[in-house]
Amino acid sequence: MHTIDVIVPCYNESELVHVFYRETTKITNKIKNYSFRFLFIDDGSKDDTLQQLIKLASEHSDAKYISFSRNFGKEAGMYAGLKYSNADYVIIMDADLQHPPELIPKMVEGIEEGYDCVAARRTDRKGEARIRSFFSRQFYKIINKMTDKIELVQGAVDYRIMSRQMVDAVLSLSESQRFSKGIFEWVGFHKKWLPYENVERTIGTTKWSFKSLFKYAIDGITAFSVAPLRMVTGFGFFISLIAFIYIIVTLVQTLIFGIAVPGYVTTLSAVLFLGGIIEFSIGVVGEYLGHIYIETKNRPLFITRLTNINDELSDEKSERIESYGKL
Repeated sequence: MHTIDVIVPCYNESELVHVFYRETTKITNKIKNYSFRFLFIDDGSKDDTLQQLIKLASEHSDAKYISFSRNFGKEAGMYAGLKYSNADYVIIMDADLQHPPELIPKMVEGIEEGYDCVAARRTDRKGEARIRSFFSRQFYKIINKMTDKIELVQGAVDYRIMSRQMVDAVLSLSESQRFSKGIFEWVGFHKKWLPYENVERTIGTTKWSFKSLFKYAIDGITAFSVAPLRMVTGFGFFISLIAFIYIIVTLVQTLIFGIAVPGYVTTLSAVLFLGGIIEFSIGVVGEYLGHIYIETKNRPLFITRLTNINDELSDEKSERIESYGKL
């Protein structure tokens, strides 16, 4: 009997916890020769998600939870699930049911065919704002042009099943600022893609704002590419070349026509242009310095407040969890 852990990051998903478990187990219970366990990661939710997880765990022995001391982000949630998992295979999926549970049997089939990873990718972005879809497509194009070590598949999502060997490889990359889509590609292994049509969220609202997605995209680019730094070098070389040519032209004009009165507009435009390039360059370098600064601190990716994994709980811990569930 093979074991599979289903890792489910949750942030303010109290309305969906029980629905997710019910709908997903309808599928997993039909898969023979595999034993499933659910690891719900409460990412410092502000609603009663943790209380709902405690209730779910009390009703179902295959439901486990890990509750963070605060909100550390989805990347930390996925990493924590992988860290706590000890199953033969691991599935990562969202709690909002936008990752169709119906794909799980096909993922298991892919594993049985010899793949190390079977991942889902959206073939459309139905129900999503056009501007958001546009920027998402551009992000994939930009990062694939900037990196030569990995290639992100258009529409790739975190929803996937991975072998224990691949999970261990992902965990070996313990950087603080994680971009899991890139990490999944960087570690390699034999991968199969499952296309599916986008599923609109029916309960609750998305936790990803445009600002957070933009920051996530910047982190992804800077985590797997030094192309922005090379762009700054290119800008510097180009501007130096133009400045050198301008100096030569000015000297020639001065020798032939005498001293010319410099134009106000030309001077102002040059100063503003160069100032903008300098600010942009400092910003790009600052992004990389910021990454180095955070990595050198070597802080943990998450802090666990409560969990029922390894459920041989002491009486004291059981009472603490029970009392917290009644808050």
